[in-house]
Amino acid sequence: MALVGKKFPNLEVDAMNEMGDTFKVNVLEEARKNNKKVVLFWYPKDFTYVCPTEIFAFQKALSEFEKRDTIVIGASCDTPEVHFAWLNTPKNNGGIEGVTFPLLADTNRNLSNQLGILQIGNEQYDESSDNIIMEGPYITWRATYLIDEEGTIFHESVNVEPVGRNINEYLRMIDAYSHFQKHGEVCPANWEEGKEAISENRDSVAKYLSSHVN
Repeated sequence: MALVGKKFPNLEVDAMNEMGDTFKVNVLEEARKNNKKVVLFWYPKDFTYVCPTEIFAFQKALSEFEKRDTIVIGASCDTPEVHFAWLNTPKNNGGIEGVTFPLLADTNRNLSNQLGILQIGNEQYDESSDNIIMEGPYITWRATYLIDEEGTIFHESVNVEPVGRNINEYLRMIDAYSHFQKHGEVCPANWEEGKEAISENRDSVAKYLSSHVN
């Protein structure tokens, strides 16, 4: 079920930072109380392969998000302790040492379940042990949420594990939505900051298409 246009779930989740501090984060309240946008990105597991490349890409772009009054938060279903171990493992050993934004630890799966992003395996009956066996992982897909200052989701995307995200696209989405918030103009395909936007009327659209689409 699409969550765009809806409020982000009002839930507190454990979090960890690079200093080893464990605390609670309510993403909805982070947006509201700080009057800032939030980018929340979920990755499957700590100490994996594509995940650290994405996390460092977000870290590298952190100042760009901050310029746009946007808070960056990572998330997985690992525990705070595993997050802290990964945050203190050097890059050359597969770690993410140097990352400064918080990581949610949704170990009880409450938030990821509400968002509908868990990879839920199939139940299988094992006759030899007379037990129900769960097959498959119980982790999240690569899901990303952009949340506005009121706590409303204005973008969501979910993709499979092998495919990493394009961080610049989230910056572009934030720019476009901010432009709409400020000017009331809608942003055409491939719009970037500084380019022409469109008023919501047929004349404006016709003029744009005649000058930009061959």
